Amino acid sequence: MHPALWISKTGLEAQTINLSVISNNLANAGTTGFKRDKVVFEDLFYQNYRQPGAQSSQDTTLPSGLQVGTGVKVVATQKQHLQGGFQTSSSGLDMAIKGNGFFQVQMPDGSTGYTRAGNFATDEAGQIVTGGTGFPLDPAITVPPNTTSFDVALDGTVTVQEQGAAAPTNIGNITLATFINPAGLQSIGGNLFLETGSSGTPVVGTPGLDGVGEVLGRQLETSNVSSVEELVSLIETQRTYETNAKVLAAVDQMLQFVNQTL
Repeated sequence: MHPALWISKTGLEAQTINLSVISNNLANAGTTGFKRDKVVFEDLFYQNYRQPGAQSSQDTTLPSGLQVGTGVKVVATQKQHLQGGFQTSSSGLDMAIKGNGFFQVQMPDGSTGYTRAGNFATDEAGQIVTGGTGFPLDPAITVPPNTTSFDVALDGTVTVQEQGAAAPTNIGNITLATFINPAGLQSIGGNLFLETGSSGTPVVGTPGLDGVGEVLGRQLETSNVSSVEELVSLIETQRTYETNAKVLAAVDQMLQFVNQTL
């Protein structure tokens, strides 16, 4: 097989993965708390025909050598944990994180999941749960049935006004978890992440202290996907894919010429 055929094949495969990542970003442009992905490429190993720095004569060396690459591969997708925008909500249970940190939720298997999506609701017992999956917020907070108003302070303090009560009641405190490498978290869908060996262990803290972000009540963090940037990347990916396909066609024509001529 002609080497250029294999090289172009790796280019087509890499851009196919890149296209999938871009399409997922665009699909989640309206997803609360979503963080866009970025594809990381690396070149493959090189065929070394002449080693740089090798002796070319008794007193001289090669200045650059002769090395031919063998293609490209996708080695990673990195979550870009940049702050999204804020959207005002009419629901008192909706919250957003301004700065670093993740809400903690209890998974069905007893482990802890992490999310930036603050579109919470209450279950049949009044416990605050994630709006899409119904997983309880950790630490657990239960809203009394006779509540008339619900408020969250910047430091995560949750207070409610109960019907007939003279003053608001503190029903709990929201804590946030931070990671030394949030890009190392595992995405599992449902706006949830899991801790991995690469993310490091979570550090749980009070919102607004020691580098932990603040909690904004009646706000939702929007996706940090820029549709314009993704569309530009989409065009670049399409052109790169087409160019690699043209290389395949060119090599095929060259091989046909050789077969018909010789």
